[in-house]
Order: sequence, then C-alpha cells, then structure tokens
Amino acid sequence: MTLLDESFQRLSLREQVELLLPAWQSWYPSLFDAAADLGLIRARVCSPSSLMLSNRHASVQSEALQAFREQWSVEDEPELPPVTLRVNNKALRIGAPKKTKKRRGV
Repeated sequence: MTLLDESFQRLSLREQVELLLPAWQSWYPSLFDAAADLGLIRARVCSPSSLMLSNRHASVQSEALQAFREQWSVEDEPELPPVTLRVNNKALRIGAPKKTKKRRGV
C-alpha cells in the first residue's frame, strides 16, 4: 500500500466520493449510492443470527470482561454454598434455586 492509498483511506466517505466524483449530488440521491457505484463500499451477506444485537455484542462484552480481569488480576470466584437465615422461625434460603415439585394432573 502506498502513501497515497493510506491517505485516501483516512478520508471520510464523503471526501473520498467528492474527490473521485465532484458533482455526485447531481446524479445520485444519496452519498451511499454514489459510494457503492464507485466501489468504495460493498454490501456483505451475513447470517440472520449475526443481526441480533445480543449476538453481535456478546463477543465485545466478553473481550471487555477478559480485559478487565487481566487488568485487575481478577480470577473466577468459586460459587459459595447457599446460606439459610432464620427470621421469625421461618427458614429462608439465599443463593440456591428453589426446588419445585411437579404437580400431576387430576
């Protein structure tokens, strides 16, 4: 890549289009149409699951969490056993999911 190519890449999309086609507004309804015809931008085909924000940001969130752990030397904490508290002779369990019995149909 030459120095000219690198400086061209640093320009905004509008600046690139105006440099290549100064009167683009008289032929194209939008900047993106002109940029697509000039080959500056291209559509990418992707899977529908990658369009969900939760999927797209999961990797970013995991990278941020990993960077935080590395920066602050955080290790995974072991799970603590559930705690039982007594309030007015009633037992309350904290930290463990409540077990439910399945009811049979009558």
